[in-house]
Amino acid sequence: MPATSRETSPETPWPLSHFSGKLKTHIEKVAPTWVEGQLVEFTLRNGNAWMTLRDLEQEVSFSAVAWRQVASGLDGVVQPGSRVVAQVRPNLYEKTGRLSLVTQQMRPVGLGDLLARVEQLKKQLAAEGLFAADRKRPLPVLPRRIGLITGRNSDAKKDILRNTHARWAAAQFEIREVATQGTAAPLEVAAALAELDADPAVDVIVIARGGGALEEVVLPFSDERLIRAVAAARTPVVSAIGHEADRPLLDEVADVRASTPTGSAKLLVVDEVLERENIAQARARMSSGVQRMVAREAEWLSSVRSRPVLAQPETMVTVRAEELTGLRRRALVSVEASVARARDWVGQARARVTGLSPQSTLDRGYAVVQSHPEHSALDEAGRPVARSGWHIVRDASEVEQGSPLRVMVARGELTARAAHVLAGEGPAAEGAAHEDQN
Repeated sequence: MPATSRETSPETPWPLSHFSGKLKTHIEKVAPTWVEGQLVEFTLRNGNAWMTLRDLEQEVSFSAVAWRQVASGLDGVVQPGSRVVAQVRPNLYEKTGRLSLVTQQMRPVGLGDLLARVEQLKKQLAAEGLFAADRKRPLPVLPRRIGLITGRNSDAKKDILRNTHARWAAAQFEIREVATQGTAAPLEVAAALAELDADPAVDVIVIARGGGALEEVVLPFSDERLIRAVAAARTPVVSAIGHEADRPLLDEVADVRASTPTGSAKLLVVDEVLERENIAQARARMSSGVQRMVAREAEWLSSVRSRPVLAQPETMVTVRAEELTGLRRRALVSVEASVARARDWVGQARARVTGLSPQSTLDRGYAVVQSHPEHSALDEAGRPVARSGWHIVRDASEVEQGSPLRVMVARGELTARAAHVLAGEGPAAEGAAHEDQN
């Protein structure tokens, strides 16, 4: 016969009894193990206790037996339906191949133990930062759609719907009804949370449950898997668990905590009536403010229009026209005075010039004598001096006897010829010469 199971083959198989013995030997090597579960069946027969243990969350169960010495200490201590912890060893009954758990110790899990576990988990999660205030997200002012996770046909659901619609009639809900107590509650709530969190139309999620026994309220909503699911959600979560004495860990990790499902309605939506009143008051204040502003501006505009520059704008032109007329009058008077002074000055200058002109001398009876240019006068040495053109005779010695002369008087000219030349000075000599000429 093969020594190990690896050596077996269709030609050299193990007998079933041999395999059963081997399996029993292998299973009995497992060390005693503490397990937790729900005691769903407990029967005493012949001093032995026959029981069934079921997992708290999964559909997994084992038959268990407590022999007489252990069973005597369990009667009246544990009850069917209670949560227990037990130290067991696996046992295989070779004849039927039935696997059972031989119970060496068993005791019920008390509420104090469960709360101690919750407190320990709370410290652990707080150390990880899952309850930190900076992770809390604000709720939307007016969510498009509200996700609601609550019990099936529960009063909490009815309260939330009624109070929310009473505050905001247009509120819309996406509802998921799940188990809110028992061992299956945390997983169902977490699954509903994931579904609503994935919906882009849902702006906020409410997890609600009414009041109840401590183990029904605190324990399911303090499950580590549910707490981590809420912490990982991207949508703001509101915890509305109606239990004030002991707060579940869901209250700590949620973004906002409502003391009761009914109170969550005040957090989810605004009061439509109050908001309409606020809007009406705001509109009244705005209208009053606009009216005051218009009245103030109208008063200012009236005061501006009453000013002379706007009431009689032509005054500005009239005043300037009068000023311009005055300026023109003064300018004209000034110009006339300047012209008169200039005229007087010109007259005086003309009189002075006229008095100094040769014509005035001629008018007094004097004449201007010019000698012919072809004749030359003699210099002191008796030599002739060349002349060019007519020249005024200032000295009789400059004129030769018989030279042609041109005499300019006050009115007209006359010609003459020098008959005698008398040397002399002054008017007497000129008069003698004049007499000789005649």
